[in-house]
Amino acid sequence: MNIFNEDYAAGLLDNCAPPCLSLYQTTHRQHPDNQQDPIRFGNLVKALEESLLQKLPKQEVRLLLEPFLALADDREFWNHTNEGLAVLGAKGIFRVYRLQRPVAELVVVADSFHTKPLMRILQSADRYHVLGLNRQEAKLFEGNRDVLCEIRLHKEVPRTLTHALGEKLTDSHLTVASYGGAGGSQAPMRHGHGGKKAEADIDAERFFRAVDRGILERHSQPSGLPLILAALPEHHHLFHEISANPFLIDESIDIHPDALSSIDELRVRAWQLFEPRFLARLAALVEEFGNASAEGLGDDDIAQVARSVVGGRVATLLIEADREIPGRIDAATGDIAFDNLAHPEVDDVLDDLGMSVLKMGGQVVIVPAERMPTKSGIAAIYRY
Repeated sequence: MNIFNEDYAAGLLDNCAPPCLSLYQTTHRQHPDNQQDPIRFGNLVKALEESLLQKLPKQEVRLLLEPFLALADDREFWNHTNEGLAVLGAKGIFRVYRLQRPVAELVVVADSFHTKPLMRILQSADRYHVLGLNRQEAKLFEGNRDVLCEIRLHKEVPRTLTHALGEKLTDSHLTVASYGGAGGSQAPMRHGHGGKKAEADIDAERFFRAVDRGILERHSQPSGLPLILAALPEHHHLFHEISANPFLIDESIDIHPDALSSIDELRVRAWQLFEPRFLARLAALVEEFGNASAEGLGDDDIAQVARSVVGGRVATLLIEADREIPGRIDAATGDIAFDNLAHPEVDDVLDDLGMSVLKMGGQVVIVPAERMPTKSGIAAIYRY
């Protein structure tokens, strides 16, 4: 499977050769609910086909849809889905993303990919990583309050001790001493110091350092997600001591994931550690918005916020989760033309504003409705 934040950071989705096809659907993990998922997917692909046939000959449409149809027939894929699915395709590109949250069924044929549902998931405030670690192996999980899934480690992150160190495992530390009379008439005797346990400790530290470096560079920095260590207590001190990852939180889960009965048990333990931080972060943002509003540097009026976004004034934008306001924004003035049409090409104003803030270097946070400081679905903190 593809990883959206890697593709987004690499600019892979920026320059699509039209037509660009975007498909979203809710999926299910368990039988029998997941039996209907490929059928729904097939119906969405038919909707893409109908849209394409209005502009393109059948042969071109067939070539564009070939990878979608192949995915529809992939039984192994449909037996291992998550809560949602996003599929993006165009000439020379086909990307499939398993999502940890349900999404509304949607197909869009346009001059660029429709990525706003993916961006909204990435900006949710309740996301975190869990690093499962022992002396021999590393695993990475991504989760939120509702679900946790193992994700594929970047190819440059060592998955195992052998992957990290290869044949360079630590040798016994040997010294040489001579015993006997003058002239050293007896042969020298060799003594090993440290033994196998010391060697294993040295190799574990080297492995942990390699994992820490890889996770930081390839996962933590690109995503900005907090990292929770899940390992036996004997490994906690060493990893925290050698780690240079500023996203690693102080608290750890005191068991390796493989020793738990299910991945959901790991999620429960992770959320117990992470929830206080999540709530503290939201409380701090709400307080910051309140202080900014009191000083004239905060706003919840969507029309005024839109004009401020276009003007580059917004430093932080809070958006209510699952809230949608259909319409279009004038890129030059920030004026909003609200729209009630249930059509895939009608934009969500909140998502458009979030994308604009991100492009201008601002911060966007998706906040649960019960934690939002406003009723309008949006709260902006201004730079000036």
